[in-house]
Amino acid sequence: MSQQFQHDVLVIGSGAAGLTLALQLGKNLKVAVISKGAVNQGSTYWAQGGIAAVLDDEDSIEAHVEDTLVAGANLCHPDAVTFTVENSRDTINWLVQEGVEFSRNADKEQSFHLTKEGGHSKRRIIHSADATGRAVSETLTLRAIEAENIEIFEHRVAIDLIKNEKRCQGVYVLDRSTGHVDLFRAKFVVLATGGASKAYLYTSNPDGSSGDGIAMAWRAGCRVANMEFNQFHPTCLYHSQAKSFLITEAIRGEGGKLLLPNGERFMDRYDSRGELAPRDIVARAIDHEMKRLGSDCVYLDISHKSPEFLLHHFPTVKARCLELGIDITRDPIPVVPAAHYTCGGVMVDSNGCTDLANLYAIGETSFTGLHGANRMASNSLLECMVYGSSAARHIMGRVTVTPNPLPAPKWDESQVTDSDEDVVISHNWDELRRFMWDYVGIVRTDKRLERALRRAELLQQEISEYYRNYKVTNDLLELRNLAKVAELIIRSAMSRKESRGLHYTLDYPKTLDVALDTVLEPTGFNR
Repeated sequence: MSQQFQHDVLVIGSGAAGLTLALQLGKNLKVAVISKGAVNQGSTYWAQGGIAAVLDDEDSIEAHVEDTLVAGANLCHPDAVTFTVENSRDTINWLVQEGVEFSRNADKEQSFHLTKEGGHSKRRIIHSADATGRAVSETLTLRAIEAENIEIFEHRVAIDLIKNEKRCQGVYVLDRSTGHVDLFRAKFVVLATGGASKAYLYTSNPDGSSGDGIAMAWRAGCRVANMEFNQFHPTCLYHSQAKSFLITEAIRGEGGKLLLPNGERFMDRYDSRGELAPRDIVARAIDHEMKRLGSDCVYLDISHKSPEFLLHHFPTVKARCLELGIDITRDPIPVVPAAHYTCGGVMVDSNGCTDLANLYAIGETSFTGLHGANRMASNSLLECMVYGSSAARHIMGRVTVTPNPLPAPKWDESQVTDSDEDVVISHNWDELRRFMWDYVGIVRTDKRLERALRRAELLQQEISEYYRNYKVTNDLLELRNLAKVAELIIRSAMSRKESRGLHYTLDYPKTLDVALDTVLEPTGFNR
């Protein structure tokens, strides 16, 4: 039996962005948090590296801003970068107050240990060993469970937003345990569903990264920007039994060297910064060397560091590799690039507001202007919490003058049946991810993009027919969203006639003098 719920604020997504917002709303507000799986199974939980913040006397806001602008290939919005960095110290202070345990220096009065990652000129990455995301996720989850005004709904999948009088008033949500579609209404709806890296065959992200929020916002009439900039993490563990296991950027920050199968270093041939070059350069270099040599992977070697150092700083990586027979104190780690982060997303302002009234987007779902053409390492968790906080403040300022949501129709299942052809979903799913990897990956061409667009359009026709005739399932909803986001990525890539940051095309290898965002606007919507 379908159910109906009403709250003041509905947060779709239970990662760092969504939980930060939920926790910083007034305790008098009734808040719902929708989680696709268990509440701490999203991308935040698996983030190994850390959070970039200006915490050291030798660092400065100006230096962090400059590093971000350089990494973003002149496409970052300076106001968004400055806003984010200026709020970094307050963000870390809040996390510490909430109980997050960050790594400290034993020999310096227990000050926080800061590491350095690609693109950063200073040590400014605060971390919890090599499992920062887990520390943040577990702490914020615990606080949300303790909060009497927050209600958490696990194993629920958002389907589509509900609009009434040109404002967002709720969402239809599939209850994966019952198979029924529930109606959630709220004064404010927040999209914090993460990115869309699952559009690619190889990804470092968990299964939920299927672009749900981006696709829902687009269908509701919101603009998206810079979807062509998909960051491929250079170092995902290459092993048949290692599903989506990331080898943290911090290993290169602490002196790890990238090697060819014959043991030769190669990054100095591509960039004077070597292994500390921004991720797009490192990923492209690895991709080129693998294709040049016909190699399945390259290797990352940190074995010159002491076993004690590796155990203290990288216990998660050390333990996982050892399970697979790789001793990082002696052996180089086999690695390959994998789709990792969606730099574009739903266009928002500094408060997380989208084009649709009462709808917010925060975290990887959003496009704030922070990342530009290439996200700098460890800026993403910072963005989640800075914009989660600003959106919470904005909602608090509007909640008393915003009317309650109007009634909305229940989800109609009377005209659909259970599917007896789930093989169609799995086949289309596999085809989508493969052509995205082959045609819209690290290196692109016009012909590859044209082929990909034709396939994406045809797949969406097939999916649409399937969607109209059968009851919705998690797999069908994710496939529907990924196919739409794949089209947005392709169209964005086709419109950029240059190579910049994460978008590299053989047909336009040069970078234009003027840096412009790629903005896509759905047709048929009046603003």
